Amino acid sequence: MVNQTPEEKRLQHGPFVIHVARGVIRDQRIRRQVMVIVLVVAVVLMILGTTVLQGPLDPHERPGWFIFFWLICAWLTVTAILLALFDLLALTSAARKAERKLRKDIEQESSVRPSNL
Repeated sequence: MVNQTPEEKRLQHGPFVIHVARGVIRDQRIRRQVMVIVLVVAVVLMILGTTVLQGPLDPHERPGWFIFFWLICAWLTVTAILLALFDLLALTSAARKAERKLRKDIEQESSVRPSNL
């Protein structure tokens, strides 16, 4: 008798990354935690780049490493800014939705109860 086991499904990186990114974008708490982590990493790298790593990142001796390091810092900063802007848009949208619901509830309540003048 031949042992036929189903082939294990391998994790595909593309769909996994997309799924994680959607989770980060949709959940406000996680989105804000990611913003803080990204900003802390960017600030630490900037401090290290201007102090401890100033010698190894000398633009005259190693221009490739210098450009690569500061591009990473810029990328992390832009990522944090984009997440913050998205968070601002999500909050604005939620506030508008809540305001519309409140107005609708008030209109329904006022139409049900006759006003006593």
